[in-house]
Amino acid sequence: MTEPLSPPKRKNPLARTRRTLLPPSARSRTAHGLTLAAAEGRFALQRCGECGKFTYPPRDACPECLSSQLVFVEAPVGGVLVTSTTIHVTGDSYFREHMPWRQGIVVADCGPRIIAHLHADCTDGERVNLSLRLDKAGQPVAFAAPSQRASNMQDDPALREMTADPRYRRVLITNGRHPATEALVRSFKDAGATSVFVGVAEAWKPLAGEDRLGAIDGVQLLPLDLTDQRSVFNLAADIAGKVDILVNTADHVRPVHLFEPAGTRKLMEAVNATVAGTMNLAQAFGPAMAGRGADGVNSAAAWVNLLSAYALANAPEFGAVSVSHAACLSLSHWLRAELRKGGVRLLNAFAGPLDDEWYQSVPAPRVSAGQLADGIIDGLRRGLEEIYVGDVARDIRARLAANPKALEREIGR
Repeated sequence: MTEPLSPPKRKNPLARTRRTLLPPSARSRTAHGLTLAAAEGRFALQRCGECGKFTYPPRDACPECLSSQLVFVEAPVGGVLVTSTTIHVTGDSYFREHMPWRQGIVVADCGPRIIAHLHADCTDGERVNLSLRLDKAGQPVAFAAPSQRASNMQDDPALREMTADPRYRRVLITNGRHPATEALVRSFKDAGATSVFVGVAEAWKPLAGEDRLGAIDGVQLLPLDLTDQRSVFNLAADIAGKVDILVNTADHVRPVHLFEPAGTRKLMEAVNATVAGTMNLAQAFGPAMAGRGADGVNSAAAWVNLLSAYALANAPEFGAVSVSHAACLSLSHWLRAELRKGGVRLLNAFAGPLDDEWYQSVPAPRVSAGQLADGIIDGLRRGLEEIYVGDVARDIRARLAANPKALEREIGR
């Protein structure tokens, strides 16, 4: 049984920070079908369009009938661990720092034999559940865990290397005035976060729920104005070395149509609050987090961007939101590539219209603050790169994959 995770000891400030090492990252273009599935938390394997056989690892031709009609589809997650081994010596720099490490061969219910990384509780001859995980290098790997849940399963060292579980980690939520802030704070504390920093701009303005936030143990309100580069860098000088998970809640929602006289001004306000704010955060906190990817239990683990689902398809009534969040999505891809060098993950959380005053004109269903917070915690625990929160976000994602032109016409009506 997995031993429960112990609270990390206070880091010796004189000790050298360990250099971040990454697992081997070479993959074929075909294998990136696994990357897409792992990024979204799905278990997908190639299945032949002619003979119907599943195959693993990814290939360009079916090993049974030599057909090239191999398509990634959802596959059953069950299987049996037929044999396992514990590796104590390796020539790979990354795994040398994490010995001993378990691997085994799993006969999947859908047919193929899969070499998988193993959870510590897996036993030869017993059933396991397979999943696709993204390792520290952002590449997909097969992982097997016991089919029956047990206590402390999330504390397994191998699993923790492939996720960003908030337990015993320190979190920064950048915009205390975001409607989901209080729910996020409570969800992170319930998930075991050691402390939660909450940035507050223009402290002279009343902050809704300030008394409730202040009453939560381990929560600290700090001055942070994302549009002010000096404010961001001043805070980074104080706490960047402590932040393990950063939740970027930069947002600015103002309904506006393109031909309105105030359209340009409102668009620039949205871009300044979101894109420029995210850029300020990346420059101030990114290097410190990327340099702490190997700090053990309390290493820097993840960066979370809260994005509107309208970043994927422009909704004319919220055109400024769509444009600014689409730019933030592009910026997040840039940031992900930089953070990956330090083994830090980036999670984009696409949400439908939130249940707040700025989306009053939007018909249900809308996304509640608790729903968004729970989705983010689940995404971090599973090590995902993309999550879609709410029916609207999931619908936009599905329609975009099926027919982007139809989505463009329908959402623009």
